Amino acid sequence: MINNTLLKQLLEAGAHFGHHTSYWHPKAKKYIFTQRNSIHIIDLEQTVDMLGKACAFVQDLAARGQSILFVGTKRQAQQTIEEEATRCGMSYVNQRWLGGMLTNFAVIQARIDHLVRLENKRDKGELDLLPKKERVKIEKEIFHLNTQMGGFKEMTTLPGALFIADPIKDKIAFTEAKKLGIPVVAIVDTNCNPDGIDYPIPANDDAVKAIKLICSKIADAVIEGKAEAFSAEAGAAKLVAEEEREEAVEILGSYTFEPEEPDEQKEHDEPKKPDESGKPKQTEGEIAST
Repeated sequence: MINNTLLKQLLEAGAHFGHHTSYWHPKAKKYIFTQRNSIHIIDLEQTVDMLGKACAFVQDLAARGQSILFVGTKRQAQQTIEEEATRCGMSYVNQRWLGGMLTNFAVIQARIDHLVRLENKRDKGELDLLPKKERVKIEKEIFHLNTQMGGFKEMTTLPGALFIADPIKDKIAFTEAKKLGIPVVAIVDTNCNPDGIDYPIPANDDAVKAIKLICSKIADAVIEGKAEAFSAEAGAAKLVAEEEREEAVEILGSYTFEPEEPDEQKEHDEPKKPDESGKPKQTEGEIAST
C-alpha cells in the first residue's frame, strides 16, 4: 500500500523531476514514469516503496548497534547531510571525500588521533605557552583537519553502511564501499546507474528540499533503530535483575530455621537442680540412657 502522505511530500519537494532527456542513463529507465517538456519524470510510487525498504534496512542496522556514514559533498546536500547526521548521532562527510578513507582506514585513524591530541592540548591551555607564531600555526592545522575530518572523527570502526546523496559526485566513496562489501543506500537520479547500489532511492538529487526530505527519513529510521536497541537492552537488564532477585530469595529460603518446641527449649534452657545427695538431678532422657 502506497503511503499517500509521503507521496505528497515528495511531490511538493520536487523529487519527481529528473534530468533532461538527452542527459540520462539507460539503466535508470525502469524508474522513469514519463517525460514532459524534455524532462524525465520519476515514478514516485517506486520512490515511496524503495525509500521504505531503505529505511527498514537502516533501522535494522541501527538496532544492531552498527553505524551509518552520511555522505554528501555537493553544494545542495552539504548542510542537510551535516544537520541530519548530527541529529541522529551518526558520522558524516560533507566537504571532500578523502581518498582511501575506507580502504586505508588505519592511516585516516592516525590523522584523527593527531587531531584529537592537538585539540586536547588546546583545551588544556598548553598552546598558550608556545610562541604566538607556532600557536597560530597549530590552530590553523586544527581548523583545517576539522574541516576535512570533523564530521567523522568519532568513527573508530568501519561503518555498517553508507548513505550517499549523489553517487556520481561521490563515486570514490561508492567505489571504496563496494570494494569492502559495505552496503550502500543512495539517491538515484535519471542520470545515474543504479547497478551496484544495494538500496537505490529514485529521486531528484539536485533539489535541496528533496534531499532534505529523504535524508530526514533515513535519520528518523536511525533514531527508531537506536530506540529499539535501547528498549531491548533495558528489557534484558530488567530480566536479569528479576532472575537475580528470585535466586536471592531461593538462597535465603534455604537458610530459614524453624523455632524449637517450647518444652524442648525449656528443657535446654533450665539448669539441672541437684537431688538430695547433692548431685544434679538427671533428666528422663539421661535416666533412660543409663
